[in-house]
Amino acid sequence: MYDSGKIIPGLIIFVLFITIPIWYNRGGASTAPKIELPKDAKTCVLPAAEIRAEHMKLLNVWRDEVLRDGKRAAITIEGKQYPKSLMLTCMKCHTSKKQFCDKCHTYASVEPYCWDCHLAPVE
Repeated sequence: MYDSGKIIPGLIIFVLFITIPIWYNRGGASTAPKIELPKDAKTCVLPAAEIRAEHMKLLNVWRDEVLRDGKRAAITIEGKQYPKSLMLTCMKCHTSKKQFCDKCHTYASVEPYCWDCHLAPVE
């Protein structure tokens, strides 16, 4: 290795450059946002922990069933019927997009495409 004087410092600089995000954040995450939950609704389509983790999958399944398969029948959970709809189910209780959707999506650095088709609720 005739160029070891250039290769070793180059590798060190490369490793430092690649690990900048780790050193910059030092493993700390900011606190999760406090979201405003609906006051009149006691239950959701799924339990709270499950809906937080899986709501995007549920909405995609509903979209596919309704738009692609034509299955518009409401789902029944614990004796209560829910239409397969973002606006008629989710936004019926969670009326403020800014206070509910945007806080968590901003925290998670996610840009959902829901509002490409749906009209955002009037604040």
